[in-house]
Formats: sequence, C-alpha cells, structure tokens
Amino acid sequence: MLLYLVRHGETDWNSQRRIQGTTDIPLNDVGRGQAARTGLLLARRQWDAVVTSPLSRALETGSIIAGELGLPVPTTDDRLVERNYGEAEGLDFEEMQRLFPGDTRVPGREKRSAVAARALDALMDIAHAHPEESVVVVSHGGLIRSVLRKVDPEGDHGMITNGSVHSFRYEDGALSLIAFDDPIEEESIEGEDLREQNPVEARK
Repeated sequence: MLLYLVRHGETDWNSQRRIQGTTDIPLNDVGRGQAARTGLLLARRQWDAVVTSPLSRALETGSIIAGELGLPVPTTDDRLVERNYGEAEGLDFEEMQRLFPGDTRVPGREKRSAVAARALDALMDIAHAHPEESVVVVSHGGLIRSVLRKVDPEGDHGMITNGSVHSFRYEDGALSLIAFDDPIEEESIEGEDLREQNPVEARK
C-alpha cells in the first residue's frame, strides 16, 4: 500500500519563522490556498482515505485535501503531531540561535528518536488498516524529517516545504521511500521563496 505524507499549509508563525511544535497555530489564507492546490494535484491519482495530525493546521489542510479528493472528513492520530520543541516554541529562528546555540539542549524538547518511533508506529497502523490502498497522511515538517531520517538515512533530503508531498510504500512489514518531493507536488511550490520556510525542523 501507499502512504503519501503531506506537510500542512502555511501559518502566520511559519511566515514569521517562529517555532510551532505542538503549539496549535491555525492556517492562514496562504496555507489554505496551498492545501487546495495540493489537493488538486493529489486528485490526479486515486485515494482511499486521509489521516491527519489533530493540530488544527494539519487537520484543516487534510480537510481541504479530502474535499478536493471527494473523501470523507479525515480521521486523526495523536502520534502524528509535530515534535514538541519545549521552551523553544514561539521563538523565531534568530531568538532560538541566541538562547540555544548549535546543539544546546532545549528544556522540554522531544528527542527526534522518540518522534520517529511514534510516527512510524502510527504509519504502520495506518498501513495495516488500509491494505492495498492509498492514504494521504497530513502532518508536520519535523515529524516528516524524522521519518525520512529513519526510513532513508542515506538520502539527500532538502527543505520540507508547506504543502509538499513525500511518497512511501509499505510492503512486507517495512516502509520505503518512493520520492522526496514527489513530482505530483511540483506546482504546489511554484513561485514560493523557499528560504522563507521555517528552518527549525532540520535541527537535531
């Protein structure tokens, strides 16, 4: 079966380069437009379900996509929430660099290994619930990065942009990467300045 991981659309904190983590920041109008465009791109293929993080920016993105795909309202899984960044949440990138330079420990920040473990558990359960089907999973940049590092540790993965799509195959009990920035999503980032995307998800 196929799992296509989508990063939610833009929020005001994304545009301000603030660290969101588990803070529940809603989509802005740009993000809603991104979600709609991603839904239209995904509509080129057949899908069976949409599953999302319960945070509103992911759930609304998934709901917009589900509407474009003619699918029911998404189900949610708490294990798909963004990485908890602890005391860094709400800071912009410059503030974080000043208060927690380099790999300085951030109080309350969730370990990336823990994010990967819960995310992979969720994806495996989704795969088992949808044998031989295709499912869109809407989550967050930090979580998608953690999955990529676990599933494709030698891969060269660039920036995970808002509305981007990353395709995986589940087969014989294992998850493998089909494509980072699957070509199905090329139009969704057309005209965007990628440097404005939140860079924090790439940190350890």
